[in-house]
Amino acid sequence: MKIAAVTSDGLTISPHFGRASYYAVITVETGSIVKRELRDKLGHSHFVHQEQEHERGQPHGFGPEAQDRHIRMIAAIEDCQVLLARGMGWGARKSLEQAGIKAILTDIQDIEAAVKAYLDEEIVDHTELLH
Repeated sequence: MKIAAVTSDGLTISPHFGRASYYAVITVETGSIVKRELRDKLGHSHFVHQEQEHERGQPHGFGPEAQDRHIRMIAAIEDCQVLLARGMGWGARKSLEQAGIKAILTDIQDIEAAVKAYLDEEIVDHTELLH
């Protein structure tokens, strides 16, 4: 199993999916971490930012342009089953789900501690961190 976490320093989980610079990808076998790698991640800064109005009743990150950006951001972790973040928009979460990646919003900052909590089935998905 591979678990990705959004990060800017390789050690802590970033507070926002779209602004993180990297993915820390943790490979787990029989409950133990066997490999760690840092992968480049596209983020908001890689795309020409244009102010777009939300369609009435639509939360952040929906619409064709946003979905395309999310797909491009997710491409680097298409081999992962789980993504850990400390915040993200609803559209990003939906794009991850459509890609078969379970998004978990955690309040745990340390990547390895969050992975352990996930493996121990003790992690809490803080959906209030969605925007």
